[in-house]
Amino acid sequence: MAGVSYYTEEGLQRLKDELHELKTKGRADMSKQIAEARDKGDLSENAEYDAAKDAQGLMEMRIAELGTVIGNARIKKQEDVDLSKVSILSTVKIKNLKNGMEVKYTLVSEKEADLKSGKISYESPIGKGILNKKIGEIAEVVAPAGKMEFEILDITLE
Repeated sequence: MAGVSYYTEEGLQRLKDELHELKTKGRADMSKQIAEARDKGDLSENAEYDAAKDAQGLMEMRIAELGTVIGNARIKKQEDVDLSKVSILSTVKIKNLKNGMEVKYTLVSEKEADLKSGKISYESPIGKGILNKKIGEIAEVVAPAGKMEFEILDITLE
C-alpha cells in the first residue's frame, strides 16, 4: 500500500477529515470507554475492557492506514487530464462487445470508487483494462466473470 495514488481534491479532503475525526473525537471517545470498562473491576475477566482495547487497536490501525494513504496521495486536477486517452478522472463511455451494452464510468482512486455513482477504481480489472486506451480502441479485460472486450466510445470530463 506504499504506492502513489491519485485523488480528486474532494476525495483527499474526505480522507483528511476522517483522519482528523479519528485522532481527536475518536481517541477521546475510546479513552472514555476504556476508563469506564476499567472502573468495572477485575481486568482479567472484564469482557468490556477487552472489547474496548480491541476497538482501540482497530482504530489506531485505521489511523495509521489513513496516514500512509494521505502521505502517498497526489491530487489530480481536471485541467491536467489528457482527453486523448483514458486516464484518471476521465469519464469513459464504453461498449461491451459481447452484449452491446453501453456504460459510462469515471476512473478514480480505489478509496473514491462508488459503482452506484459510476465511479470505478483505475486499479480495478475494468479500470486497468481501459486505462490509456484511445477512442475506437478495444480493451480486453480479464475479470472474475471471465474475459470481456470493451470498445472505447467517448472520453470526457464530468
